[in-house]
Amino acid sequence: MSGWWILVTIKVLIIAAGVMTAAAYLVLLERKLAAWIQDRVGPNRVGIPLTRIRLFGLGQPLADGLKFIFKEEFTPAHVDRWLYWAAPVIILTVSLAAFAVIPFGSVLPSSVGVEGERPIELVLAPGVDVGLIFVFAMGSIAVYGVILGGWASNNKYSFLGALRSSAQLIAYELPLGLGILGVVAATGSLDLRAIIAAQAETGCWFLFSQPLGFVVLVIASFAEAARLPFDLPECEQELVGGYHTEYAGMKLLLFLVSEFLHMITGAFLIVILFLGGWHFWGLTGVGEEVGWFRAIVRVLVLLGKVFAVILFFQVVRWSWPRFRFDQLMAFCWRVLLPLGMINLLAVAVLWECFISQAIWPGGLLAVSVAGWLVFGLSWYGLGCLRPTIADNRPALSLMPDDIDWQV
Repeated sequence: MSGWWILVTIKVLIIAAGVMTAAAYLVLLERKLAAWIQDRVGPNRVGIPLTRIRLFGLGQPLADGLKFIFKEEFTPAHVDRWLYWAAPVIILTVSLAAFAVIPFGSVLPSSVGVEGERPIELVLAPGVDVGLIFVFAMGSIAVYGVILGGWASNNKYSFLGALRSSAQLIAYELPLGLGILGVVAATGSLDLRAIIAAQAETGCWFLFSQPLGFVVLVIASFAEAARLPFDLPECEQELVGGYHTEYAGMKLLLFLVSEFLHMITGAFLIVILFLGGWHFWGLTGVGEEVGWFRAIVRVLVLLGKVFAVILFFQVVRWSWPRFRFDQLMAFCWRVLLPLGMINLLAVAVLWECFISQAIWPGGLLAVSVAGWLVFGLSWYGLGCLRPTIADNRPALSLMPDDIDWQV
């Protein structure tokens, strides 16, 4: 029992330190990427403290953290103090808790295991058969942190940001769930490790057999993480800072870090559910019993895929203009939700016909071909029904000409 507690403590420390450090340096990466896209110089001066060694600006996250720490912890007099302080704590806690069931690889060799030479599973809480539900639950609770922050701030900009957040995040959970249900139906499991194992055994990632569900999940993940072009809860041009307008210092830092943790969680889900997780053909193998080399390769493959997805998130942020809020909600209810339902129906029919009943030779190939046909026909049909043209003229230009607007 003592060995188990030591192992859990080590896992908690490694995951917490690794995730928080990754969030800090992903901010630096995003700032450098934004500078490159906008043809300007990004952060490049802060290096080793108390020296003139700049190291390409790699000391910038440390400087930013110290700045937040030494800022005055000011609490406005007009806020609800308990809820005002609770909001950032809640959102950071649940953002970190989601990583309890996310695997960072497969296993380490049994020679370094504990309790009878058992292999060490590279997940904080192994054996959780409902890992997907747990991640969804943590994401749903995080919405309350944003809403509480906006409500407790007693500020109209914060309140509008909280209202937008409650509508946006709750609405986009529906297409997010529909995109995932196709994978659950194909594997018959809610365990993230079992989903990776299913893709490794067949060698066919769900990206190839369910491209429509993949696209729905990726777009919904942008909205769930409140990333551009869906960052309406904190839209600076309209709401100053949205739900965290009244926050500064460490409390603001907790909100900002939580936003990046949501992006990292979304990247892990995309990789695990549709990009094979730690699997790569001819490199990572299939079985659980692995040596040191293959165990490390699996970790590197998984983290490399996650990093590529995060890089895609960041490129989109600085390449795509922001949606209007009505366009954002219309896109959810009129585009993503129907596509998610079509994907779930198609997966149920195709896997029942070609995999379960095996009425067609080469079932996986048939499912993949049919999946891409469903993907193309769905987007084409929806494009015909919902033309991608929006009237962005000011509201006054849409009014009748005979109205006298002069006072």
